[in-house]
Amino acid sequence: MNNTLEIPNTLKVELSKDAPNWGNLLKLTLEHFNCSTGTLHFLDNDSLLQLQAQIGIPEFLIPKLSTIPIGKGMAGIAAERRKPVEMCNLQTDDSGIARPSAKDTKVEGSLAAPLLYNEKLFGTIGIAKPVSYDFTEKETNLLMKIGESISQKLNR
Repeated sequence: MNNTLEIPNTLKVELSKDAPNWGNLLKLTLEHFNCSTGTLHFLDNDSLLQLQAQIGIPEFLIPKLSTIPIGKGMAGIAAERRKPVEMCNLQTDDSGIARPSAKDTKVEGSLAAPLLYNEKLFGTIGIAKPVSYDFTEKETNLLMKIGESISQKLNR
């Protein structure tokens, strides 16, 4: 069995562009993981996560997730820990990791991963399904690898 994680060619093509379309890259990522909702945040100079692209987020929630402090919500905790954060069912979660407004997204299986390259944080990527779901280790590792590829592009 081949354990190498191969980033889908559609994502490689988008990342090879001088100026990637981050919304398109997020869309391609969601399609690969069969997810309906996603966010891409980039870290700014004030150490805040700024929304770069989103798909499937209700309009009234966008102001709440436009700027996320490190350590708040799934994206902020993934950034703080520099590790993926997963929830099998965000709707029934009582861990305190997801913010209360996150339930308004109507998603259940959720995964947020830091964008890391050479141990430097560049932001986060989050994907979610409308059903309860446990992401596999392989899926989690692939999302981390996609995040690393995005970070390499941002590092240039």
